[in-house]
Amino acid sequence: MSRLIVKANDLIAHNTYKMLLKDALPHLPGQFVEIKVNDTMTPFLRRPFSVADYENGILSIVYKVIGVGTQILSMIKPGSSLDVIEQLGNGFNLNINDKKVTLIGGGCGCAPLLYLAKELRRIEKTVTLVMGFSSKEDCFFIDDFYSLGETIVTTDDGTLGIKGNVVTMMNNPIIDYYYAVGPIAMLKTITILSKRGQISLEERMGCGFGACMGCSILTHQGPKRVCVEGPVFKSEDLVW
Repeated sequence: MSRLIVKANDLIAHNTYKMLLKDALPHLPGQFVEIKVNDTMTPFLRRPFSVADYENGILSIVYKVIGVGTQILSMIKPGSSLDVIEQLGNGFNLNINDKKVTLIGGGCGCAPLLYLAKELRRIEKTVTLVMGFSSKEDCFFIDDFYSLGETIVTTDDGTLGIKGNVVTMMNNPIIDYYYAVGPIAMLKTITILSKRGQISLEERMGCGFGACMGCSILTHQGPKRVCVEGPVFKSEDLVW
């Protein structure tokens, strides 16, 4: 466990915040952290958050206020410290033969694709990003995504980009090998349409490091824990 200092905690979209934590350990794209949102017993469980970015000891997370834990987190001021379990889970496998890859994100699932896109660019992959949101007011990181590669934005209501969702883009010839993060329904549909990719699952977690078995899922290799063997899996390995 680490005690990390909050450098910033800013509203970046509708009910959506970006928090910067300094003095963090190095992380891989696709890994996550578990944060104790306060020093009391309520709420009891930590909250898991994907690593949105990491550079020189500064860790970024993006979260949407949807319950008591994230509401508490949104009120934390810079200079405060948080109890964080770092370097959890496995990351995305960047060692693939494809030179061109597509990153597909839905909602807050777009956040960890920022760090992934930067690392893929660093190893000279060509990146296309397909980012889906409910509406324009929910969008974030758009300028960052545009700076990293061809970017397609979809919104459910058509207020920004293409009206629809990321699944409507799956028949687009730009998509060959993909990395995807987002809601379960989105990921399930993507893996049915194509097995050539990796997905990061979002699951409720108790401990975050494999002890409670609460986040186990079924794969073709048997039960796997999302917090340890995941959250990243090959699309072809999942049983829906």
